[in-house]
Amino acid sequence: MKKTLFIIVLISCAFIQARSQNIDSLDFKIGQMLIVGYPKQDIKPSEQTIDDIAKGRIGGIILFEKNINPSNSYIKLKQLTWNLQAKAPLPLFIAIDQEGGRVNRLKEKYDFPKSVSAEYLGQMANIDSTRFYAEITASTLAGLGFNVNFAPVVDLSTYKDNPVIAKIERAYSDNPDSVARHAAVVIDAHRRYGVISVLKHFPGHGSSHADTHLGIADVTDYWQSKELMPYQNLLDKGKVDAIMTAHIVNKRLDKGGNPGTLSKAIMTDLLRDSLNYEGVIFSDDMQMHAITKHYGLEKAIKLSIQAGVDVLMFSNNIQGSENRTVDAVHKIIRNLVEKGEISEERIDQSYDRIVKLKSGIRTL
Repeated sequence: MKKTLFIIVLISCAFIQARSQNIDSLDFKIGQMLIVGYPKQDIKPSEQTIDDIAKGRIGGIILFEKNINPSNSYIKLKQLTWNLQAKAPLPLFIAIDQEGGRVNRLKEKYDFPKSVSAEYLGQMANIDSTRFYAEITASTLAGLGFNVNFAPVVDLSTYKDNPVIAKIERAYSDNPDSVARHAAVVIDAHRRYGVISVLKHFPGHGSSHADTHLGIADVTDYWQSKELMPYQNLLDKGKVDAIMTAHIVNKRLDKGGNPGTLSKAIMTDLLRDSLNYEGVIFSDDMQMHAITKHYGLEKAIKLSIQAGVDVLMFSNNIQGSENRTVDAVHKIIRNLVEKGEISEERIDQSYDRIVKLKSGIRTL
């Protein structure tokens, strides 16, 4: 009852803030569905980004190594997240990909703690070791002001030459029970420090033979149903905070051949209806070439929201991608609503899930 009341208060505050800034409620809700990176390689966000945060036109920020000051890194990064969070009318998602190993933004050269890869921990097969490194990661992130970590990876290392998963040691194992066991420890550690963990990449990227950063990865002939097992295992145990999509094509799951991120069959029919997942779905980066080379911006946005995705990510971190401005994305979503191609009810569904997830964020 208390949590429900708190969520109602948060929503009320959002509407009050929106009205005070002459932003109608639909624009505010759309803004909460967006998470962005800086539009260029820089240590500091632009004044436009800060203004967008203050007006609720974006609901989250993702930071990369390029945003870390090479000197006095911890203090500078803490100051940055503190200042950004202070501007937000609703708690701001402040996110990072801190998996460990190769996907590691907080490197030792900036005086952050050492991290290790999921594969290393899986091969050690020692849950205490996984817990040890997860505690280090989670406590570091919480101290810096991050509240979302796009980790752990629960893809299986089914294809050992997978260029984006197995070959760079991002998977714990090819055994779904082992993956779920390690992931649960990581999730528990993050929860202790108030950091949201995001499982990725649904419905499974471990069998891909290609990198979705570069183009289409069709896993139709390789994907195995056991790739769903870590999700089901963790959902059954109440261990799932949020889930990230995969841009993979799987015609066994979507006969039309839409990538997972743009597939209602995968995101709604499978994840929500079959696996009974009710929480927030984050898209993988909408600027990855599996999307940008094959879909226009408007079509990609339309399909992803219709599919059931709640938060769209534009990292501005993919080389060669067209810059996606907040204004352009806002306009597209609003026009889709006004044309009746996306219902306001659908926007409300995502907004309610986002607010519920944000209700647990510890702020200033």
